[in-house]
Amino acid sequence: MRGKEAVVAHTLILHVDNSEPIVGESDELPSAGDTLVQIRNPRRQDGRDLHYLAENSVMLFWPVHKLNFIEVVASSADEEIIGFVRE
Repeated sequence: MRGKEAVVAHTLILHVDNSEPIVGESDELPSAGDTLVQIRNPRRQDGRDLHYLAENSVMLFWPVHKLNFIEVVASSADEEIIGFVRE
């Protein structure tokens, strides 16, 4: 039996057509052939709830054709590995 691999959640910012961006976490980055993007803990960029979702929503599937673009935000662990060196 194989051991469990560590799953790194990516923080995504979905830029929706004619709407405010949606922030959430995803275990996998969307691929070119995906028609939906799945995120957990959907929220506004300021951390507040999205007014059009139920209060107890924990996961969101958004159609890719409604998105302008998707940002992948670096985690704090990534920032420690990749950084600028000052001499």
